[in-house]
Amino acid sequence: MDEPIDDTTFEDWVLEAIDGLPERFRERLGSVAIRIEDRPSAELLRELRVGGLYGLYRGVPRSTLGADHAMTPSVITIYKEACLRSARTRDGVRERVHDTVRHEIAHHFGISDERLRELAAGDGA
Repeated sequence: MDEPIDDTTFEDWVLEAIDGLPERFRERLGSVAIRIEDRPSAELLRELRVGGLYGLYRGVPRSTLGADHAMTPSVITIYKEACLRSARTRDGVRERVHDTVRHEIAHHFGISDERLRELAAGDGA
C-alpha cells in the first residue's frame, strides 16, 4: 500500500459508512455499539469455526420480537487488520470498511448472510 492507514482514518471510514446509510436505518441503530479492534481472538475464531473475520455482529436482531427490550446490547466489531490486508490501495481498504460496516448493520436488522448474497447477486427484491 502506498501509505499507512492510521487509526483516525480507519475510524473516519467506519463513521462515513454509517453516515452514508439511509436515515430510516441510521435512526433505528438504537443502542448498537460499533467498535474497532485490531483482530479477532483465536478463541473467537475457534468458537465461530472460521479462519478470519472482517467484522462481527453480536446481539438480538431488530427483526426479533422484543428486540428493543433485549437485556444484552448489540455490538458490531470491525476488525482493522483483516480490512487492511484485503486491498492494495487506500480506496480498496475504504470500500472494504464500508462494505463490512453495511454487512454487519444488515445483520442487526435481521438479514442473513444467505440473503445478503442473494441481494448482491441480484436474485431478490
